[in-house]
Amino acid sequence: MKIVFIGQKGIPAKGGGVERHVEELATRLVRAGHEVMVYTRPGYVCKNLKEYKGVKLISLPSIHTKHFDAITSTFLACLDLIFKREVDIVHFHSIGPSSLILLVKIFKPRVPVIATFHTQCYYHKKWGVIARAYLKFGEFICCLMADKTIAVSKNLKKYGENKYKRKMYYIPNGVSIGNNLKPYKIKNWNLKEGGYILTVSRLVKHKGLHYLIEAYKDLKTDKKLVITGGGAFTDDYVEELKLISEGNKNIIFTGNQIGDALSELYSNAYFFVQSSEFEGLSIALLEAMSYGRAVLVSDIPGNKEVVEEISLTFRNKDVVDLGKKMEHLLENPELVKEIGRVGKARVKKYYNWEDIVDDIINVYKNVLGNKKLPEKISELSKVSV
Repeated sequence: MKIVFIGQKGIPAKGGGVERHVEELATRLVRAGHEVMVYTRPGYVCKNLKEYKGVKLISLPSIHTKHFDAITSTFLACLDLIFKREVDIVHFHSIGPSSLILLVKIFKPRVPVIATFHTQCYYHKKWGVIARAYLKFGEFICCLMADKTIAVSKNLKKYGENKYKRKMYYIPNGVSIGNNLKPYKIKNWNLKEGGYILTVSRLVKHKGLHYLIEAYKDLKTDKKLVITGGGAFTDDYVEELKLISEGNKNIIFTGNQIGDALSELYSNAYFFVQSSEFEGLSIALLEAMSYGRAVLVSDIPGNKEVVEEISLTFRNKDVVDLGKKMEHLLENPELVKEIGRVGKARVKKYYNWEDIVDDIINVYKNVLGNKKLPEKISELSKVSV
């Protein structure tokens, strides 16, 4: 099959769940014998990069601002697809870009469109009233106008089916089981094995990093707090985080990290914290679990779905409760090891990329009329929470 992905910033991923999802999916589809094209944005991927691990990259310009980056990039990608490309499957990612699915449906009516519903972006605090309204319109199109819609979490699937009265397919984000690395590159931040608490996140307000910093500041510990990730048109919030961290030399901002540096950060953390106010299905959380790290997460549905009863949760937005749970883990190293061991087994069983790619290929084949969906996906589509 010839497949094109629209909506992501690009690959290789530098951060962001959608980009990591697209990279893993696209490269595995190529290894399975399919031809894959991914549209990229020059503000994220060098425009001269034409191929990555067998995936063809198509760089198109965008208006690189918070409100217009995604939509201008997606609009030009749709035009490029309509007038220059012949493909078997068009796969949109995220509800904002999915607002333009109708362009493809009108001008290429015979080409099936798949859309993946990653998260309800309009809950993200960086958006104003008009942007949130447009994102809700994009959700409407994503859930009703795509030939098939995939939800990355059971909660999103339940929400989408209840609201739009249309069948959706639950196929989650995936993760590869990490190879734990000894500290080498992370020594640049004076980090050692087990010597720090880690979070990996975009520095945007709904990720709740301000709660994490405030809770950490009240702890009596020699373990450092490492915050890995960068802003996303959120300079004011990044400045706020650094301001409330001022004077505490044990709070370390590493910026975006990829490759061995990111692997080392996961491998050697004492435990991992995910403090988001809202999530679809966090890839960073899955990655931390894949390295055998204990995780402490806010008690939002998107997190509880992943960890179920195997891990500790804290009340969303509650600095005091977060601090108490962090202190409990700091005082109980054997519990930390056990949570990490059980969590790794869980993601290996339920969030394995090999199985996920097979499921998505089956959806592609089904929409092309070549294959009935296997019983596994049919049953997953009926899952309740």
